[in-house]
Amino acid sequence: MPQLLERNGTCLCGAVNFTAKHMSTEVGVCHCNMCRKWGGGPYMEVDCGPEVSFAGAENISLYQSSQWAERGFCKQCGTHLFYRLKEDNLHMIPVGLLDVDDIEFTFKEQVFIEEKPAFYSFSNDTKNSIGDESIAAFLAKKE
Repeated sequence: MPQLLERNGTCLCGAVNFTAKHMSTEVGVCHCNMCRKWGGGPYMEVDCGPEVSFAGAENISLYQSSQWAERGFCKQCGTHLFYRLKEDNLHMIPVGLLDVDDIEFTFKEQVFIEEKPAFYSFSNDTKNSIGDESIAAFLAKKE
């Protein structure tokens, strides 16, 4: 079971600050085409749950990336702030935005592994799932 910690974070320019009340210590990576287009590479995220509060929210712009999710970014500096599941308000936040120098993370899972390009590979031993498995697991959690 991953630890759940309260942590703060910020965008690059500091216009948006946030507090995640229940941040996981497990890192996940998404290799889907949409995440790679959004950030120029794999999306390395931490599940921060639904209890995330933002200061400077007027600087957040939202992009409706699917029927079930939206992506937030800073209007000032362009930092990718979160991938959020609309129905449950679950926030997946890029691990690099969090103040976490004192935390040992576990690289736990890679999703949409079939969309990962051949030019990079992580050496960590992780759970790997294809897109259909990832979506099915998400839907099963909701039931």
